[in-house]
Amino acid sequence: MRVQIHPSWEKQLASAFSSPDFEALVDFVKKEYSTHRCYPPGQLIFEAFNTCPFDDIKVVLLGQDPYHGPGQAHGLCFSVPEGVGHPPSLINIFKEIEQDLGLAYPESGNLLRWAKQGVFLLNATLTVRAQHAGSHQKQGWESFTDRVIQTISTENEGVVFLLWGGYAKKKMKLIDSSKHLVLRSGHPSPLSANRGYWFGNKHFSQCNEYLQAKGKAVIDWG
Repeated sequence: MRVQIHPSWEKQLASAFSSPDFEALVDFVKKEYSTHRCYPPGQLIFEAFNTCPFDDIKVVLLGQDPYHGPGQAHGLCFSVPEGVGHPPSLINIFKEIEQDLGLAYPESGNLLRWAKQGVFLLNATLTVRAQHAGSHQKQGWESFTDRVIQTISTENEGVVFLLWGGYAKKKMKLIDSSKHLVLRSGHPSPLSANRGYWFGNKHFSQCNEYLQAKGKAVIDWG
């Protein structure tokens, strides 16, 4: 299977795409999609890469798994298509933006508007079987997306990495914090947020302050 991906990423990840591990992953994904309902739709598996070219990255936001309910996953972590109700974690993200930046709670949960500004919305696992959370983990996606994170860290400078929750924080070892800003907090899920590990982290204002200091355009988080 030939991966349809933005040329800037194809150049950076050529060796990863040609590896035996990735070929095995492709075989697994093709079989899953042919025998089960899976998300996101096949043409959107690499949507995060296609909506945020490698050279445009300012911020990396790391999720774990695509949503496994119908009509939700469309290839961007935490995001849902236009008109779809906001999942609990996304609601808490928007509430923190309200508190941190004073912006109104948005109607749309589609975060494509962020991707177009240079926010790379990456899930560690890019596919999932319907109604089975985590079903495509440990099949090769994680080693591929670890490679992606390392490549961003090595080849870019002044990127903000947002690591929310225990799983995302483990990716810290892949990032050179001497030339990037790494912001860590609890996960925006209700379980974590209600225990006081999410609200008040002010990641969105800190992110923009850093970008501004680096002479980059800030992100409109609205």
